[in-house]
Amino acid sequence: MNKYFYEGQVIWSQVDANQHMRHSAYADFAAQARVELLDLMGLSAKYLHAHKIGPVLLKEELTYYKEVNLSERIKVSCELISCKSDASRWRIQHEIFKQNGVKAANVFVEGAWIDMTKRKLTALGGEMLATFLTAPKSLDFITE
Repeated sequence: MNKYFYEGQVIWSQVDANQHMRHSAYADFAAQARVELLDLMGLSAKYLHAHKIGPVLLKEELTYYKEVNLSERIKVSCELISCKSDASRWRIQHEIFKQNGVKAANVFVEGAWIDMTKRKLTALGGEMLATFLTAPKSLDFITE
C-alpha cells in the first residue's frame, strides 16, 4: 500500500487560547488517521471488536514546527516505521502538513494489541497479521 494520508479541517473546539490548534488536537488527528487506515485495510473497529482485539498506545511523542489555524485544512500521513514480526509491538509515524504543504508537526506512536477478554497484550495471528503487515511502511522500515 502506498503512503496513506488523512485529510481534515481544524474546527473551533480544536483551537486554544493562542488562536492556533491546541496540542492534543495533533494527537487526535493522528489517531483518526490510524483508525481510518485500519478501516481501509479491513481492520475496522467493528471487526477488531468482534475478534476481541484492540490497538493500545504505549507511547506518544509530538514535535511541533509550525502553527495550524482555525479552519485550516491539514493532511496527516500514516506509516509503519517498525514492527515485530508477529505485530505484537509496532511504531507509526505521522507527519502533519498545513494546507500550503509546510510540515506542521511529527507524531510518533508506539503501540501494541490487547486481547480484550484476557486484558493482556497479544500478538496478531493469521489473516489479521497478514492484513496489518500490508500497512504503508517508511523507507527505513525495520522488522524487529
